[in-house]
Amino acid sequence: MPDNYFARYLPLLIHFLLAGTLATAMVLLSRLIGYRKPSRAKLSPYECGMTPVGDARERFSVKFYLVAMLFILFDVEAVFLYPWAIILRRLKMFGFWEMLVYIGIVLVGFFYIWKKGVLDWGLSVPRKGDY
Repeated sequence: MPDNYFARYLPLLIHFLLAGTLATAMVLLSRLIGYRKPSRAKLSPYECGMTPVGDARERFSVKFYLVAMLFILFDVEAVFLYPWAIILRRLKMFGFWEMLVYIGIVLVGFFYIWKKGVLDWGLSVPRKGDY
């Protein structure tokens, strides 16, 4: 072990300091010498080219958050396919059957939420037994 173990990390420290200094300098210089002339049009919120209507703190439907969480959940599950695909040749048929079981479980969950109507965005009329 070398006498000064942390000397190997000196280039990394210099890199972080240089990057932080450069970022801070850019933000400060743009603030100091940047051209600013606020107007009513510039200060209004931009909503995809449409004039905003209503309050910005309007409540969203719970379905919006539920669909967002399900999207993240199925995205993470799909990410598990990549490492499996890389080592599939080493796993041979065992890995193939294991992944079929995994995909089967994911599909069962997907069809369950589909049949429950979680992915439907339209207004739904409560059915018998849903209350």
